[in-house]
Amino acid sequence: MKNHLYIIDYIIHGQPRSFVVRADKMDTVAAWHWASCDAGFGYIPKSSRDKTRKTSRPEAERLGISEMKWRSAEPSVA
Repeated sequence: MKNHLYIIDYIIHGQPRSFVVRADKMDTVAAWHWASCDAGFGYIPKSSRDKTRKTSRPEAERLGISEMKWRSAEPSVA
C-alpha cells in the first residue's frame, strides 16, 4: 500500500496550526485524530495494525481544537 502526504489545518485555543502527515489513507475521522496528536493530546499509533482508540471530533473539540480541514499535499494529475 502506498503512503500519501496530507496537510491538516486546525485552530487550537485561537491559534492556527498546520502540519503534514504521511498515511495510507485519510478521512475526516482520521484527520481529527491526527490534529489531536499534533496538538499533543492524541496517541500516535506505532503501526497501522495498532488498534488503540483514536481521538474523536467531540473529544478534540473539548480539548480546544476547532475548524479542522485536511487535503492532499500531492499535486493532482491532470
